[in-house]
Amino acid sequence: MAEFGISMFPTDYAIQPIELALAAEQRGFESMFFPEHTHIPASRKTPWPGGAELPKEYWHTHDPFVALGAAAAVTKKLKLGTGVCLVIERDPIVLAKEVASLDMISGGRVIFGIGAGWNVEEMANHGVDFKRRWKIVKEKILAMRQIWTKEAAEFHGEFVNFDPIWSFPKPVQPGGPPILLGSQSPKTFDRVAEYCDGWMPINFPRYDLSAGLKALAEAGRKA
Repeated sequence: MAEFGISMFPTDYAIQPIELALAAEQRGFESMFFPEHTHIPASRKTPWPGGAELPKEYWHTHDPFVALGAAAAVTKKLKLGTGVCLVIERDPIVLAKEVASLDMISGGRVIFGIGAGWNVEEMANHGVDFKRRWKIVKEKILAMRQIWTKEAAEFHGEFVNFDPIWSFPKPVQPGGPPILLGSQSPKTFDRVAEYCDGWMPINFPRYDLSAGLKALAEAGRKA
């Protein structure tokens, strides 16, 4: 039986997360996904991959974990996803706790969609070198998995480095929520196979989904 989810930008002027979550669960939807942008630089130097004009919802979004936490409090079955969380702009220790807390509060209903982002100036405001973003994302995800699964987690990498720490709660889902990579870069499927659990396709009509799934399966076989 096919399952269907919904996705939208939860903004200050749209239907609010609690009302949307209740409506989605009542109508039998399997999941609900919220995206993330901490801000959009007013310069608008980086072109939007989706077209000429960036829709205003990109700089009006709620924080996804606040919005999904509100949704978790009023639902029982609806899976709660980030689509996507910009891991590159977040501290991995704090983010690991946010995701684990949401997973516990929701009873294990989190789907953790991640991405590296496209806006150079947005990342720069967080102190991130755009050209090294994928290496940073990888280390942050690997570090978060350690925090989710180890009593005293530690990680020593080029961009993320910490000695043993205690961090609770742990996620309800064993090993942590499923991590889905939302990307269409040339190395997407190798990255999914290396440190994620699945792929989150981006809804561009010109994209060949069938070819993408074949490439994903091939990357999995190689790994």
